[in-house]
Amino acid sequence: MTFVSIREVAPRDGLQNEDPVPADAKVALIDALGRTGVRRIEAVSFVHPKAIPQMADADEVWSRIERNPDVRYSALIPNTRGAQRAIAAGFREIEVVVSASDTHNRRNLNRSTEESLDDIAGLIPLVHDAGATLEVIVATSFGCPFEGDIDPARVAGIVARVRADGADRIAFGDTTGMATPRRVRDLLSEVRPDLLHFHNTRGTGLANILTALELGVTEFDASAGGLGGCPYAPGASGNVATEEVVHMLHDMGIDTGIDLEELIKAAELAEKIVGRPLPSGVLRAGPRTRVV
Repeated sequence: MTFVSIREVAPRDGLQNEDPVPADAKVALIDALGRTGVRRIEAVSFVHPKAIPQMADADEVWSRIERNPDVRYSALIPNTRGAQRAIAAGFREIEVVVSASDTHNRRNLNRSTEESLDDIAGLIPLVHDAGATLEVIVATSFGCPFEGDIDPARVAGIVARVRADGADRIAFGDTTGMATPRRVRDLLSEVRPDLLHFHNTRGTGLANILTALELGVTEFDASAGGLGGCPYAPGASGNVATEEVVHMLHDMGIDTGIDLEELIKAAELAEKIVGRPLPSGVLRAGPRTRVV
């Protein structure tokens, strides 16, 4: 393995768990991340402003960013209406989320997992007719704060259905950081995703990525500074920090295409935007030790 692809999710997944910040700050963060060499950025989410007020200015933010032609930008949507908004805004990479845990799905989307799967089946033709792709993110794949352990067979069943319905890509989300290397091996021995999204809530984020790498996964989400979480999952603080992932991979001789110094600048900007220290160990390290 010589290259790993990272999707930067701080502008959406990161900021949705913070107090709302001005559109200017979001635009500045996306633009800064676009200068790091990262190939993919999850820019915004088209959700109802009453559900996630932090994303209420998605159209404005998307219209103002400096779009790097080398970056693929994506948007998260919760339902068909969100897909319509994302398509109208010009997105051609769209993500939709469904939880393996029925309880979490109801807390997050106000409907059952099965109802979400029915909705996804209906919106796939809409997305494809617009010339866009749809990635289905299976949240709580490694465990749920309400239901506990999630049977890998349940995740596999969800994947089988959405693939049959025409989904283009599959991602697994470790929504509350319950994943461990053992859980990663158990789930990936049952079913493989295209991309993995780990949280570092319990300090296992990098270990989980390393395990997934050994199993052949080469695409991961990460968030500058470790910003993020999930407002509908108790204790879901801290996505794995992009600069920690890049630092580790580069030290292993694995390329990401990302300039670590530029990434650190973007993470420092994220700290200023939210007005508090972020959990990234790279940001806490001195300049002589944080860059390989």
